[in-house]
Amino acid sequence: MMITRVHVICGLLVGCWLATPTLGLTASEPNLPRGKKVYAKYCLACHGPQGRGDGATQFDPPVADLTSSEVLMKPDSRLLKSIHEGRPNTAMDAWKSALSDEAIHDVLAYILTFPR
Repeated sequence: MMITRVHVICGLLVGCWLATPTLGLTASEPNLPRGKKVYAKYCLACHGPQGRGDGATQFDPPVADLTSSEVLMKPDSRLLKSIHEGRPNTAMDAWKSALSDEAIHDVLAYILTFPR
C-alpha cells in the first residue's frame, strides 16, 4: 500500500485528537508565564520552588515530589485530573473551583519544565 500525503495528514489529525487532554481542557499551546504565576500563587507553598515537595507547608502524608519518576510516569490526563479534582486522603485540594481548565493546563505545562 502506498502512503500518500492524505494518509499522513489523517494520521497526524488522529494523533492530535488522541493527545487532546481530558476534562474539557484546551489543546492550545500552554502559556508558561501564566503557569508559573499560578504555580507561585497556589502550589509553591506546599510543593516548593522546584516541585520537590519541600515547600514551607508540611503535611502528613507528605505532598508529592512533582519531579519524581512516580509522578512523571503518569499520563498528563491523570496529572490534570489530580489538579482538577484533588487527591483523596491527602492535602491536595481540588482546584476546579479556583482555576480555569486553561490555567490548570498551563500550570501542569510549567511543572513539567522543572529539572529532574
